[in-house]
Parts: sequence; structure tokens; C-alpha cells
Amino acid sequence: MKKHFRIGIIFGALAFTLLLTACVSTQKRLLDSDSSQLQIRSIQTRYFDTVDREQMLRTVMTTLQDFGFVLEAGEVELGTVTGVKWINQRLMRITVSVRPRGETQLVVRANCQIGNELVNDPVSYQRFFTALSKSLFLEEHQVE
Repeated sequence: MKKHFRIGIIFGALAFTLLLTACVSTQKRLLDSDSSQLQIRSIQTRYFDTVDREQMLRTVMTTLQDFGFVLEAGEVELGTVTGVKWINQRLMRITVSVRPRGETQLVVRANCQIGNELVNDPVSYQRFFTALSKSLFLEEHQVE
């Protein structure tokens, strides 16, 4: 009986050590994931000095259409627009959300996927936000 008790304690200690090691490595991966998520979020987000959310949503829609997206869904109350297009026989989906930031700004965040893979290329998001900024400028100055 004492022999079985000792083996149980040894196996219990071994299991605890393995569990603790797994938790530490999982926590490290989660922390790594958080920092990469922050990087991706910073690539996907821009701040604009306007509070006209509806105008921003209209401009987002025309910008998406200029890039060849077909508008799939839009929810003015939630401040989201989703567009889709086919690239190399794979469906590309972009969802753009617009929400207030303080009293004088709007936050615009774009989230793009091709198939099930998140697009995290900064250049793609930069192209979208540059076009959006230009469209906003032209609309603000009523240039056709």
C-alpha cells in the first residue's frame, strides 16, 4: 500500500509539473498573441477629425465600391459596412466599423479576410485608408 501511495504522489507531482509548464507556455502564447493583436489593430484603425458618422459610412461604401467590392451588408445604427469580392477564386471580405471617439473624432476600423485568413498586410490597409481620406477631402470640398 505504501508503494502505491508513493507512486501516486510521484505521478501526481509529475502531472502537476506538466500542467504548470503547459499553463506557462499557454500564457506566453496568449501574451504574444495580445501584442500581435495590438499591432494588427493599429494597422486596421485610423482616426478622423469629423463627427458626421453617416457621411463617413457613405464615404466608406463608395470607397469600397471604388476598390471593386460589392456591398453585402450595412448597419447604420451599428456603424458597420461589409463588402465582398473575388480574388484568385477566393472570397475577400472586408468589414468596416465607424464609431465615435470623444467629441471631435470618429474611429474607423477595417477588418479584411481572404477565405478564412486575416489580411494583416499594412500596405493593403494603408491603400484603403488613403483612398478613404482622399474621398473625404473631395466630399468636404464638394469636388466631383
